[in-house]
Amino acid sequence: MPLLKIQKAARLALKEYMGLEESETLLVIADPKMREIAQAIYETGVIIAKEAFYFEMREREVNGQEPPEQVAEMMRSVDVVVAVTSKSLTHTNARREASKNGVRVGTMPGITLETMVRCLNGNIDKVLETTKRVHSVFQNVSKVKVLGKHGTNVTFDATNRPVIASTGVLRNIGESGNLPSGEVYIAPIEKSVNGIIAFDASIASLGILTHPVYVEVKDGLIQKISGRGGDARLFGKLVNRFGEKSKTIAEFGIGTNPYAKICGEILEDEKVLGTIHFAFGNNLSFGGINDVPFHVDGLVSKPTVYFDDKIIMEDGRLLI
Repeated sequence: MPLLKIQKAARLALKEYMGLEESETLLVIADPKMREIAQAIYETGVIIAKEAFYFEMREREVNGQEPPEQVAEMMRSVDVVVAVTSKSLTHTNARREASKNGVRVGTMPGITLETMVRCLNGNIDKVLETTKRVHSVFQNVSKVKVLGKHGTNVTFDATNRPVIASTGVLRNIGESGNLPSGEVYIAPIEKSVNGIIAFDASIASLGILTHPVYVEVKDGLIQKISGRGGDARLFGKLVNRFGEKSKTIAEFGIGTNPYAKICGEILEDEKVLGTIHFAFGNNLSFGGINDVPFHVDGLVSKPTVYFDDKIIMEDGRLLI
């Protein structure tokens, strides 16, 4: 990957997306696996910010696991945090407390150089426009139904749950989200989710799937996981980690980034235009009630989606 493209993407991430100013302080959090990208962002931050700090910790075991308290304390004491880690810090108390303290937090779990260059160098206005379109039609929706070519057939209630437009542009006090981004998501009313979800593209921590993973959900809780090959077994081990709380539905999201491609890293995969994703585990950050140090997303490609019986996506094509 050409160095100039990496440096350009790092600068765009800090200046255009995070809005980092010369008078501000920056903390870059990393683990050994993500060192190359994290250091590129840190070195760019040194040039821009008043002060820039780099902290490398041991890789977390699962998405949503808390960082060490020393890291959490540092996160609360700067203006901007960029977390370039193998596992996501998005759904952690450390991130939530930093946001409450006014810190802008961009999380980049599992990001690759290819994703960084491809998505951050894209036209930001296209991501914003598509995200805002989907966000606008999701307002005041009660019933959502999702169908898929491999057997996905699931419904849930979204009444009065906040709808989040995640663009990756995090310039205001206390804002947080993925970087890069491009999705609209919601915490379904947990016990309202019923049906079959056939993850057919990728699952966080597993990567691109060899065969679909079928998940039967009743009253918001996983009842059964099945599928050919080893992916279903591995997913079962993941979601059983914390009992019922990690088997509870957490999120429904729609990808809105035209530059994102399915690559096996959920950071980019769940942003792909023409896909939807469901997640299990923690959803406290966006209006849910399930508190657990775990969050895992899975992707459904080319779905058909209904909002209150009105079709808004057919076979992955937005109709709005």
